[in-house]
Amino acid sequence: MAKIVVIVGSVRSERNGIKVAKWIVSKLEEKGHSVSLVDPVELDLPLLDKMYKEMESPSEKLQQLQKIIKEADGYMPITPEYNHSISSALKNTLDYFLEEYFFKPSAIVSYSVGSFGGVTAGNHLRQVLAEMGTLAISSQFPISKVHEVFDDDGKLLDNNYEQRISRFLDEFEWYVSALSKKRESGTPY
Repeated sequence: MAKIVVIVGSVRSERNGIKVAKWIVSKLEEKGHSVSLVDPVELDLPLLDKMYKEMESPSEKLQQLQKIIKEADGYMPITPEYNHSISSALKNTLDYFLEEYFFKPSAIVSYSVGSFGGVTAGNHLRQVLAEMGTLAISSQFPISKVHEVFDDDGKLLDNNYEQRISRFLDEFEWYVSALSKKRESGTPY
């Protein structure tokens, strides 16, 4: 069982990302993982001024978030596509930390109301995650026309996604396992 952090990328009032995130959490829990859901709405983080490691007295919420991020074996950010990129809320949440992410894999889930499922945002996020030391697996999980895939309660309406998620999670689990074993024997720095 791995510790996985799912990070919601949207703070909009009628956001689809929370539906996607809760479904992803349920899929990971079905596979026996311990999952933490990080929701920027609940965190209410200010715009980044100092990284966690630079703060003299971080808030209780930020201390708890740092512990979750540090203890994780892998990360799964859920990104909307805003103007061909990721949301500022997701970037702000990610940027509070750095070393906590090192040598752990990530897997990108993207979505949009259009036909391409946020792949452009996912590609941009891949660059950000690489720079942060949490390389994304080669597969991406785009969800096109997200408003037609989930109902208002977050129930999956398109069973094609059930088939697709299995292979995506299998790949992610492989990387989580491989890098966990490698971290046990040490890291380059």
